[in-house]
Amino acid sequence: MGGAGVSEQAMTGPAPAVSGLRPGPEGPFPFRQFIVKMHGRCNLACTYCYLYEGPDSSWRDRPAAASPAVLDRTATRIAEHAARHALRDLALVLHGGEPLLAGAAPLAALAGRVRELVPPGCQVHATVQTNATLLTEERLAVLADAGVRVGISLDGGTAVHNRRRVDHAGRPSWPAAARGARLAAERYPEAYAGLLTVVDPTLDPVETYESLLGLRPPALDLLLPHGNWSAPPPGRTGVRYGDWLCAVFDRWWSAGRREVRVRLFEECVALLLGLPAATEALGLAPFDAVVVETDGSIEQVDSLKSAYPGAARTGLDVFRHTFDDALRHPGVAARQAGPASLAEQCRACPLLRVCGGGHYAHRYRAGHGFRNPSVYCADLQRFIRHVSSRLAAATSAASAAATGDSSARWLPGAGPPGAAGLSATDQPRTGHGGSGQAGTGPAGTGAEPTGAEPTEAEPTGAAPVPAEAAPATGESPEPPEPAEPTAPTPVPPASAGGAPAGGAPAGHVPAGGASARPVASGSARAGTVSTGGGAW
Repeated sequence: MGGAGVSEQAMTGPAPAVSGLRPGPEGPFPFRQFIVKMHGRCNLACTYCYLYEGPDSSWRDRPAAASPAVLDRTATRIAEHAARHALRDLALVLHGGEPLLAGAAPLAALAGRVRELVPPGCQVHATVQTNATLLTEERLAVLADAGVRVGISLDGGTAVHNRRRVDHAGRPSWPAAARGARLAAERYPEAYAGLLTVVDPTLDPVETYESLLGLRPPALDLLLPHGNWSAPPPGRTGVRYGDWLCAVFDRWWSAGRREVRVRLFEECVALLLGLPAATEALGLAPFDAVVVETDGSIEQVDSLKSAYPGAARTGLDVFRHTFDDALRHPGVAARQAGPASLAEQCRACPLLRVCGGGHYAHRYRAGHGFRNPSVYCADLQRFIRHVSSRLAAATSAASAAATGDSSARWLPGAGPPGAAGLSATDQPRTGHGGSGQAGTGPAGTGAEPTGAEPTEAEPTGAAPVPAEAAPATGESPEPPEPAEPTAPTPVPPASAGGAPAGGAPAGHVPAGGASARPVASGSARAGTVSTGGGAW
């Protein structure tokens, strides 16, 4: 293995049967997002970090930084995958930990090496996700010259908003992070990808949003904190998170102009209009992100590590396996199975094509795997229905103005105005694989599904959720006991405990990893890529 440093234990382990969860005839879908751990440590100790404070401590057993041998082999494997699947573009996310602990030169070198090796015609969108504390004029210059864009993880535009982002001595990171973010915005705007922010429902939503605008991000992504049924997110009462998102959406929607691209909002609107999805948080886009750890291990995205120890492990590495081998892993196969891998309640839900079951890691329940509704189910319903009502009102008004008919009304299910009279079933669907866009993020899987798909017609993403529908209230219902345990990778013992991918529309920002979430760009919707680990 030439210094890969991958333990034998990490290379072995039983794999669950997933005969019922194989991709359809159009799959498996190739990886388009390659998240490379440049450094496995972080100079911050954020209090909510699922990677270093969560149940999976595998980072302790890996090298602090990826060796030249690991990086060179990774570049070769990426190029092989791009050639085999004739990829026209791919996202290279330079991640951590805090990737800049490795310095800017190795990041620039890897981006250059991948571009050198991929087939002609394949565009590589390289992004680094950083906490911004180590950004300097010199490092930004190196990254900009190498065509590596910079995604920054911050929870707001003031010290108060970032009180949970501290260093290992408990000191605030805000002064250094703010300096780095402003340097990127002012001196290297062409290399500034945007901001990644974890939602804190205890903070004023509009104030938080407007403070972020002060950092002049070209794009913004809002992430729900990682949590699940066994380790619920903080303050999970009522629909606090849904209400928070609705308040920010209204501020963004009513601005009268595009102040910033908010990936979550634009993706929700796109899905309601029947357009392809390109995010892990919403929709049914196929999983297309893969991680290479500092020791060369090939893993599923980091967000799965918030579930239980080993949830992201595949037992593969870049020295002995290809990324096509990873596509055949049960966890990845389950993530590309579309609605078949979802809980029965999700498959029967009218919001299916828009919600998509929510973020994969948020569905976990100890002893039963991931085949449950999201722990944020009620919040997602609240948010999606709210966006749908705003969209319906706007399109109805636009239709009335265009036709001169003040009584014109956009009927849910009839398709948005200007759709040439297409019925709901004629509208573009958001099912997995139909869009060719970058897929979603983390993988982990549920066990084989039991029972068949619902026989009633599935709702399409083309028809907005009826505006008249009452918004969800109260807490997300506990998932019923499944008929049999399910789990993507082997289900851990009951004692075991519970992450930004998919591209976003041009100019959008994807989400983070240890330092937040990595931002990558280069999926079907050019401009950004989100990975389950949380990055641009």
